[in-house]
Amino acid sequence: MEVIPTQRIRNVVLVGHNGCGKTTLVEALLHRAGVTTRVGRVEDGTTVTGTDPEEVKRGMSLSLGVAPFEWRASDGETYKINLLDAPGYADFVGEEEAAMSVADLAIVVVSAVDGIEVGTELAWERCVANKIPRLVFVNKDDKQRADFHSVLSALQAKWGHGFAALELPLGEEDSLHGVADVLSDQAFEYDNDGRHHSAPIPNEIADEEHRVHDELVEEIVSGDDDQLERYLSGDVPSAAELERTLAHEVLDCLEFPVLVGSALTGVGVDRLADFICEIGPAPSDRPMRVIAGTEQVDVPADAGAQPLAYVFKTLADQFVGQVSLCKVVSGTISPDERLIASNTSAEERLHALFYMRGKEQLPCTKAVAGDIIAVAKLTNTATGATLAPRNMPVRVIGYRSPPPVFGIALKPLTQTDDDKLSGALQRLVAEDPSLSVDRNHAHQTVLSGAGDTHLAVALERLARKFGVRVDTEDVRVPYRETVVGTGDAEGKVKKQSGGHGQYAVANLRVSPLDRGAGFEFVDSVVGGAIPRNYMGAVQKGIEEAMTSGGAYGFPVVDVRVECYDGKYHSVDSSDMAFKNAAASGFKEALGRAGAVVLEPISSLKVTIPSSYQGDVLADLTTRRGRVVGTSAGEHGEQEVSALVPTSEIIRYALDLRSLTAGRGRFVATHDHDEILPNNLVSKLKAAQLKGSHGGGGGGGSAGSAAAR
Repeated sequence: MEVIPTQRIRNVVLVGHNGCGKTTLVEALLHRAGVTTRVGRVEDGTTVTGTDPEEVKRGMSLSLGVAPFEWRASDGETYKINLLDAPGYADFVGEEEAAMSVADLAIVVVSAVDGIEVGTELAWERCVANKIPRLVFVNKDDKQRADFHSVLSALQAKWGHGFAALELPLGEEDSLHGVADVLSDQAFEYDNDGRHHSAPIPNEIADEEHRVHDELVEEIVSGDDDQLERYLSGDVPSAAELERTLAHEVLDCLEFPVLVGSALTGVGVDRLADFICEIGPAPSDRPMRVIAGTEQVDVPADAGAQPLAYVFKTLADQFVGQVSLCKVVSGTISPDERLIASNTSAEERLHALFYMRGKEQLPCTKAVAGDIIAVAKLTNTATGATLAPRNMPVRVIGYRSPPPVFGIALKPLTQTDDDKLSGALQRLVAEDPSLSVDRNHAHQTVLSGAGDTHLAVALERLARKFGVRVDTEDVRVPYRETVVGTGDAEGKVKKQSGGHGQYAVANLRVSPLDRGAGFEFVDSVVGGAIPRNYMGAVQKGIEEAMTSGGAYGFPVVDVRVECYDGKYHSVDSSDMAFKNAAASGFKEALGRAGAVVLEPISSLKVTIPSSYQGDVLADLTTRRGRVVGTSAGEHGEQEVSALVPTSEIIRYALDLRSLTAGRGRFVATHDHDEILPNNLVSKLKAAQLKGSHGGGGGGGSAGSAAAR
């Protein structure tokens, strides 16, 4: 591909609900640009950006796809459009966030049949949060029950003014044959090859088109004082002038142009590419923010400045190894450039540069500011790192992966799998930072992510890419034990078997400490009943007994243990004898002091549309939750704060999604431990007898809490 200047580069992310046709739209754009000879099908696994076996199996995008192409726009200039195809399924929101961190324009794809869906709402909210300019493409207008006007009205009702219809459909459903350009008052009829020719506005929509044209002109000029003054004096700006003004309003997120068409038939596809080039922002219009020292500064996309790149995605390629997808923030990068990685401060040599189009690698002689490139074998550079000159220690403020909310414990099937598991998981998390791996209190390896589908796909990739096969089990809830009273006991070891024997006596008193205090050991022995050189062994024996578990088999915490007396033998006593005596004495004293089970309590913050508040509050009550408070969120949502037993939110990520039709989200952190009610202790014992160790399915915050 030829080197296109920064001003004519367009970085575009396609977002929307799963199944709205984003990947098919990418195929249509690539085919119309002459990059591909045929249009791939999602169902067949023949698309450019969706060929992984996991994607073919499920018939949907599961990871971020990149598809650059060159486009000769209606102004006669050649542009480079870097399409970023983001998954629409909720479990893979981390991929969408990664794409948004480098995109300068978001195309919100909406089905003309289904209208605004959950994924549309969530994608729009993320665009707003990231302050990304947007345009809307109403897709599938050739399908039965398609209704462009209904979708347009729904957009305006949902998010207010600013949705400017730049096109109207000519026909609809199976009679869709073209679009009417509202700005130029011109119709475009489409042939079977996806190309269009100009035609007069059909009589049946002429009145509507003129009305929408006038509304559009008023909408555009209202954002520009000079044009508004001219318009009010009777001087109507030309279509070219209106388009330039519209481009500025799109950049400022004041206007959101609405286009219409069909990715399947090609109607409106080339017009979409034209509008991306003509009203879409260039990287030079949207500088990236970096941290330099203690300050945040904006770095413009200037090809003549020092080279700076941001790694927004890492891929594990079976043949090339690690591939880093980067956006050139500033400067011009050539092969063999040497830059410093912000995450390790190690120097990286950028050997061969190339462009990625799906799985295809295209040569790149140099990359200018604003472009997206791929670099292989940056072994010291992780996703989110900045590559900068040695004399320019800055870090791009990129995206943060959403916190994992659902977890499963992994059990390697063979010793070979066990040996390879740690390294394979590291590479898996490097490729998808929205995954996390922890080792919990029960010595389980816990893989956490956004949901069950996310983890299922991760395990399939673990087997396919890295050859590691695992089974799964429930994540165990980190119960603890403590005491509510005081108990005394004598721990004794007395053994004689010829030669030196084993002899030790330790008198211990166990009492409770404040919650969270941990462990306190007190040596109050007087008169040399136990020599000082054995007291370390006594303490160690107690600590090991606490770790191995008390009456219910859980680690013991928040206790004070006093060793107040004992006996020893000048020949038969030893460190081992006193350690064993202390362990047995501690367990006996623990029982006499009244052992109880402590269950972890999570602080839960749930964000939901207000219409679901009643259902969520009722559900939290059934989970033994205590609502702390509710408040209004930034976008009219409700935020519910509650304290809930961790064991009750094991599958909350899945349950909340079902309860709120996918609109709810939550964050949970460990808050404190409380005594488990007696009626639940018996259930816990029964679960232990069945071998579950009091666990319960994977997840969510339980995954996080269990790992603490």
